[in-house]
Amino acid sequence: MRLTDDQRNAIREEVTRVFGPNARVRLFGSRVDDAARGGDIDLYIESEGNAADLLDQELRLHARLLRRLGERRIDIVVHDGRHPLRSIDAEARRTGVPL
Repeated sequence: MRLTDDQRNAIREEVTRVFGPNARVRLFGSRVDDAARGGDIDLYIESEGNAADLLDQELRLHARLLRRLGERRIDIVVHDGRHPLRSIDAEARRTGVPL
């Protein structure tokens, strides 16, 4: 995994702050591969809520992470658990690493 301890801690803290203590977050994509270089930070979050609230939380999380981690590409995928899994959800669950 190509995140520092400080980056992992910042992500966990901000996800908990924005989505609450029951939210789960995984890192997926190229940052999971230690042999790869570069790449954005892809986060998969499972949390409860309605679509409007989850979108608001996603946007707040993105802003908070940019402040804490610096200007970098951060992609966030949120799944509410009530709807069927999309292909991106299945991929993130299959290949993602819990933070």
